[in-house]
Amino acid sequence: MGAFVSWSCGKDGALALAEVRSHLAVSGLLTTVTDGVVAMSRVPVARLHAQADALGLALRTVDLPWLCPNEIYEQRIGAALADLRAAGVDELVFGDLFLADIRAYRERSLAGTGLTPRFPLWGRTTDALARDMLAAGLRAVVVCVDPTQAPPEIAGRPFDEALLRDLPPGVDPCGENGEFHTFVTDGPGFAHPLDVETGEPYDRDGFRYVPLRPRGPSTG
Repeated sequence: MGAFVSWSCGKDGALALAEVRSHLAVSGLLTTVTDGVVAMSRVPVARLHAQADALGLALRTVDLPWLCPNEIYEQRIGAALADLRAAGVDELVFGDLFLADIRAYRERSLAGTGLTPRFPLWGRTTDALARDMLAAGLRAVVVCVDPTQAPPEIAGRPFDEALLRDLPPGVDPCGENGEFHTFVTDGPGFAHPLDVETGEPYDRDGFRYVPLRPRGPSTG
């Protein structure tokens, strides 16, 4: 059978993918999008396709309206999960680290679908995990920051040792509490790095975002 990875274009999902790919037949990525962008990070769908192409995986997107009511979310996600199961997928991999309520919600959502949830990074110390990501060759850029939880100035910075040193106390090194979100440009399983550049940061709906655009042909 096979597996898909719940994918938001960031580092946690990328490391989860890398850790299961040696023993699971991963065939694709599942991402929710709104108006052509990833809902939380506002990364354009074209950049998602570039990631999927570099990883040699299919990309399945689920379109959701802005300020999506929960019943619509569950209906559309449920339809996507049913399609995956019908195509022979039997596991869904998540990059969650320690938020028990999120894990419990995912497990409830998959109950009865025929899909088994897998959490390969669960419970690992996030300070060590962040450095494990860098040691594995994972490269990413911060594309969204919640300024109520982290300095907005980190938007657009590479996810690297310098960033980890500069994070204030109380900010999770992996941003697991929603402090920041990343876009992965290279790492285990990538056939080539994605050549992207950041635009001018902007504020929207209480968050600081950085637009991404291709700098070379490899990003699609």
